[in-house]
Amino acid sequence: MPAARPDARRSPVLKLVATFARETAARAAGLGPVAGVDEAGRGPLAGPVVAAAVALDPERIPAGLADSKALTAARREALFAEIMASADVAFVAASTERIERLNIRGATLWAMTRAVAGLQSRPALALIDGRDVPPALGCRGEAVIGGDATVLSISAASIVAKVVRDRMMTRLGECVPGYGFERHMGYGTPEHLAALSLLGPCAHHRRGFAPVSALLAQAAG
Repeated sequence: MPAARPDARRSPVLKLVATFARETAARAAGLGPVAGVDEAGRGPLAGPVVAAAVALDPERIPAGLADSKALTAARREALFAEIMASADVAFVAASTERIERLNIRGATLWAMTRAVAGLQSRPALALIDGRDVPPALGCRGEAVIGGDATVLSISAASIVAKVVRDRMMTRLGECVPGYGFERHMGYGTPEHLAALSLLGPCAHHRRGFAPVSALLAQAAG
């Protein structure tokens, strides 16, 4: 009789915990300050993409930093206030027009570059979430896949970018009612797609993104 296979559902799930190890090693090698860089809003159909750069003070790191997607809105807001009070922070929004002109990847890299340049002290090293390092960053850059969940400086940047963009989209929802931007933040939810079909794209929709361009082509045809 074959041995029973272990129940995969009972296997422990490893939870990633962000640490300050990369920053500490870089500073020990003379690469300081170190900034974490991340963005929010690459996937939505409307609104800007926001990039943030954060250089944490090693003596004043807020407790509980994590990937912004793993936190509640209330917890993000609380950590945002702590980050702003204790770290060197800069953030930049790339508008819908810039996204149309440069494409979403180009606009994201542009915003990341400007965010790093906006820090009070230019970092010696920027740790960037994802696969891309902006070509004109102005300092050494290292891409860290999954960095928002494993590197504290990037976690902090992810929180700042997310909170800033959510606030912008909430304000946009007040200025352009009917689409529900304040609820779905511009992502392609059923509510958003239904409103888009009913009302058509507004000035803040990304016309190069498939659901929006399909509607425009349908209207033109």
